[in-house]
Amino acid sequence: MTSADTPLYNHPLPDIEQWLREQNCEQEPGSPHQWHVERAAWQADLTLDIDSIVVRYLKASPDGQDIQRIFKYSLSRQDLSEAIFSGP
Repeated sequence: MTSADTPLYNHPLPDIEQWLREQNCEQEPGSPHQWHVERAAWQADLTLDIDSIVVRYLKASPDGQDIQRIFKYSLSRQDLSEAIFSGP
């Protein structure tokens, strides 16, 4: 796999998918660009978009609304791991 400090846009798609699996993300059947992850304190849907990863933390705000964050592929895999998987 490409180095963790390499921008995600330099990773081949199979490596990105493997990275998501290593984070315990599950690919949505029939929608290869959509993933779901659950942690003890939160859960999120991830979408691999054209130039970014869109993360929707489900019912994560104090009033129970979803929180959406968008992360560009120009960020490194390490930075994305820290940003996405630390939670909302």
